[in-house]
Amino acid sequence: MKLSNRFEQALVLATQLHANQVRKSSDIPYISHLLSVAALVLEDGGDEDEAIAALLHDAVEDQGGEKTRELIRQQFGERVIGIVDGCTESLTTPKPPWRDRKLQYLEKMRSASTSVQRVSMADKLHNARSTLADFHREGDTVWQKFKGGKEGSLWFYRSLLEIYQQGTSNFLKTELERVVCELES
Repeated sequence: MKLSNRFEQALVLATQLHANQVRKSSDIPYISHLLSVAALVLEDGGDEDEAIAALLHDAVEDQGGEKTRELIRQQFGERVIGIVDGCTESLTTPKPPWRDRKLQYLEKMRSASTSVQRVSMADKLHNARSTLADFHREGDTVWQKFKGGKEGSLWFYRSLLEIYQQGTSNFLKTELERVVCELES
């Protein structure tokens, strides 16, 4: 598959929207996460719309809410914004309590399309890999970055894996399972 200039436009938009954002408790530009999620989606056989949604999956929640949502819909269409919507935890500011958000997200994933689940799995896999890398550098203090702590974070990953297991098997699911097992041990 060859990516079109739509992907390039999405990359530019994601870079602009997240220009001043960094990864949790680091100096790593946030775009690194979005690039990684898009790469995982493409490596899993995702199409261009899924890769574009991967680049923009956090934009509505973190960078402008409804205004950003409408911009994405206008520039990239209903399918892309549908995937982004499926991956968005909250549109309200302040965000609802952590556990409530996670429970709502889990419920959304139960009926999510294959495309939404693919982008979600890629997102969670990159997050879990980043947490594992930080754990190797920092030890158990890594869990202090997360509102759910170690117990809540691992509960959320395990709950997602149970939902993802009901779909078709793929490398994202297998790799997420491996990384979560390593985080648990």
